[in-house]
Amino acid sequence: MGGIFGTISKTDCVSDLYYGTDYHSHLGTRRGGMAVINGQGFKRGIHNLENSYFRTKFESELNEFHGKSGIGVISDFESQPIIVHSHLGDFAIVTVGKIVNLEDLTERALSLHRHFSEISPEGTNSTELVATLIAEEESFEKGIEHVYDMVKGSCSMLILTRDGIYGARDKVGRTPVILGKKDGAYAFTSETTAFSNLDFTIEKDLGPGEIIFATAEGYEQRKEPYAKMQICAFLWVYYGYPSSCYEGINVEGCRYRCGAALARNDRAEVDYVSGIPDSGIAHAIGYSNEKHIPYKRAYVKYTPTWPRSFMPQNQEMRDLVAKMKLIPVRSVIEGKRIVFCDDSIVRGTQFKENVTILFEYGAAEVHVRLACPTLIYPCEFLNFSRSRSTLDLAGRKTIKDLEGVEDKHLEEYATPGTDRYHAMVENIRKRIGVTTLQYQKLEDLIEAIGLPRERVCTHCWEGKSSF
Repeated sequence: MGGIFGTISKTDCVSDLYYGTDYHSHLGTRRGGMAVINGQGFKRGIHNLENSYFRTKFESELNEFHGKSGIGVISDFESQPIIVHSHLGDFAIVTVGKIVNLEDLTERALSLHRHFSEISPEGTNSTELVATLIAEEESFEKGIEHVYDMVKGSCSMLILTRDGIYGARDKVGRTPVILGKKDGAYAFTSETTAFSNLDFTIEKDLGPGEIIFATAEGYEQRKEPYAKMQICAFLWVYYGYPSSCYEGINVEGCRYRCGAALARNDRAEVDYVSGIPDSGIAHAIGYSNEKHIPYKRAYVKYTPTWPRSFMPQNQEMRDLVAKMKLIPVRSVIEGKRIVFCDDSIVRGTQFKENVTILFEYGAAEVHVRLACPTLIYPCEFLNFSRSRSTLDLAGRKTIKDLEGVEDKHLEEYATPGTDRYHAMVENIRKRIGVTTLQYQKLEDLIEAIGLPRERVCTHCWEGKSSF
C-alpha cells in the first residue's frame, strides 16, 4: 500500500524525517526514499528495500541530509520522491494510492508532448505522472484538484516546496493523512505511530480531498474536504500498525472488538485461542477476553533476522519467507483443540501450510476464525491486490470450482446465510484443511470499526462502492 511522512521545523528536521518515514516500513516492500530542501536546493535519496530495510539503507548517508523541511515515503512499486523543475517552482513529491487509469493518463500526456524520465514496473512512474498533472495548472492547489479530477482510484500526496509542505488526502479519503504538531514543527503522516516517539501530537485528520499547507509557524487549509468519505476498512483489519489511529479510532482496539464479535458468533469447544502473528494476535486476544478462554502462542514470530515486514516480490520466495518467520511451539500445540484467529485469507496457500504444520505437531482440532468477510473482489482503489489476478483470491477461485466460471452469482456468494455462501466457505475449509472455518460478518466488522457504513470502503467484500 505504501506510506508517507513529511515534516517542517524551525531547526534541522532530518532525524524526525528519517525515523518518521521508517515507522511506515510495514506498509511497503519495494522502495524507500527521502528528500529535504536547504540553501543548496534539494537532496534526495532512494533505495531498494527488497533485500533489507529502510534504516540500514539510509543510515550510512544520513549525515549528507540537512534541512528544515523534508518528505519521505515507503512504496510498494514506484521510486520516490520525484524532484520537479516547473513553472510553479521546484518541488518534490511523494504519493500513496493507486491510479487505475494510469495507461490512459500516460497516453494523454504523450499526446500533449509531455515526457517521462522515471521508470516503474508498469512503465510510467505514477508519482511522476501526478507531478505532471499538477504542473498543468497555475497553482499547487489547482494542480492537486486537477489530480483529483483526472485520477481514477486514489492518490494522497505530500509536496515539498521552498515555502512549505502541502499535504493532500485522496478525494474520497481511502488512505489517511494526519497532521501533527510539536513545539516548532509540524508533520504529515499516514500512520500516527510515527508521532509517538518523535513527540508530535495529533492536530487533525485531513478530510477527503482536503489540502493543508504547513510551515514551521503553523498551517492553513487551502481546500475544504469533500462531504463524502470511504476510508479503507482494511487499515484496521490488516494494514495499520496497532498503535495507529485513523479518524480517531485505534487499530488495536478495533481488532479486539473484531475478535470479540467472532467469539460471540462461535460455538466451537476448544482448549485455547491463538493468533497468526502479527495482526491475528489482537483479534485472538479480543476473542479470548470475550469467550473467557485462555490465549496462548502456538506460533511465535522469529524477529532477530526478520525485523520488518519484508517480503520479496517473487511469490515463491514470499511463501518461503512467511513460513520461515513463524515457528510452531510443539508443547503448546500437541493434543489441543485450537481456535486460530487471523485478519483474512487472501490466496490461502500459506494459510494451508501453516495449518498442515499444526496438525503435524499434533493439534487435535484447528478452528479458523477470520476478522473480515471472504475476499471476493480485487481492490480497485489501493495496491492490496494490484499484483494479483482475480483468481488469486481464494473466494473467487472457489467460485470457479463450484460454478465453472469465476464471476457467476457473486452477490449470493458474498451474502452470509445463502446456500452458495455456505458452499464457498466449506470448499475453502476443505482446501486449507481445517476442522471448521468462519468468517466475520460485515455488519460486525463495521460495528467494530465504529464509523457509519457509508463512510467505509467495503468493495473487496461487496464489489461495490457508494461513489
